[in-house]
Amino acid sequence: MTGVSNADTRTVDELIADYQAGYSLEQRFYTDPDVYELELERVVCRNWILAGHVSELVNPGDFKVLSVGRESALIVRGDDGNLRAFANVCRHRGSLVCLESEGNARRFACPYHGWTYDTEGALVAARDLPESVDRADFGLRTVSCEVVHGLVLIAFCEDPPALERCREELAAPMAMFDFENLKVAAVRDYPIAANWKLAIENYQECYHCATAHPEYAAMHTLMLDRKKRPRLQEAMRARMPACGVDDYCIDRLDTFAPPGEIGFGYDRHALFEGYLNGSREGKPVAPLLGSFSDYDGGASDFSFGGFSFLLAYSDHVVAYVFTPVDHGSALCRVYWLVRSDAEAGCDYDVDQITWLWDVTTKADLEIIQNNARGIASRYYTPGPFSGMESAEQNWVSWVLGELARP
Repeated sequence: MTGVSNADTRTVDELIADYQAGYSLEQRFYTDPDVYELELERVVCRNWILAGHVSELVNPGDFKVLSVGRESALIVRGDDGNLRAFANVCRHRGSLVCLESEGNARRFACPYHGWTYDTEGALVAARDLPESVDRADFGLRTVSCEVVHGLVLIAFCEDPPALERCREELAAPMAMFDFENLKVAAVRDYPIAANWKLAIENYQECYHCATAHPEYAAMHTLMLDRKKRPRLQEAMRARMPACGVDDYCIDRLDTFAPPGEIGFGYDRHALFEGYLNGSREGKPVAPLLGSFSDYDGGASDFSFGGFSFLLAYSDHVVAYVFTPVDHGSALCRVYWLVRSDAEAGCDYDVDQITWLWDVTTKADLEIIQNNARGIASRYYTPGPFSGMESAEQNWVSWVLGELARP
């Protein structure tokens, strides 16, 4: 983003203090590199981010790399069966150690000078070191890594938000889908030429869905305003017991989470009549998940912190993860998950499962990038949120709260 006016000399604290509740953020929150640097420190690197599913890291030596901003985490299954994460930074001269995105290895050799680490992060080989150097002091630095009912979460800090309440309160709805026994059927990356916040703000609201996403709007009732949804919701709830679906509603989103805890949420919303899931025809595309015995015509929304969001149909799950790449670009990574015993080409077709959220995400890329271009204009001023953008307002408030927290 170039051509932005530099006349505004307020500090970040002053920008936060001047924020007008119920309105979008001021221009500098999206265009100022100094604001972005503070966001990396106070928002991005001290909160949990979804790194994948345990099904991707089953065997000793299975690994994957998660890159967020300037940070890179190497997540690996150790020979002892434990899952660990390390900073993907050599303890010698700082080169990236692992240049592959995923694979299986029992040793990780830095491509610069050959320092080599095992799956527990210990330095096991380094040529011509002085005898006074204790190799035990130069293992890879650890990165916070936790598993929540099959989901792998990473935080680039030593004291990330507590997960205990999230684990406890989401245990029942996640067990309903049997998250721990799912597997990744597909994963795709969507680079976005825009500030990372614009990508997540767009995901948080469905005010744009009716005009921008005709495929989504044909099946999901979230594009309706709240006055029109209750009848459809009640019809879905009436079908739920016979389909093995329990009625949960958990709302501990980030803005309302107690200090020091991750924000999270769960809810189920109705699909329009005739649609069982988010496939092109709205028909079954994979074996039913967990405790589901039939389709109730609904879909569930999960949120884990401020970066990771899931949409769970009765037969497959879609997970969205948004991360910054740099000041003016972001990455949207989408996972599609199915039952662990389902076979591709027999029990499910990848193209059928991925169709809706691939076409929707590609449309969103254009929307978000056009948004970024407009915000870079000298004519941009914050506008008021609509009633259908309450989740976005909450998320913006959370970001501001994190920025204001030392």
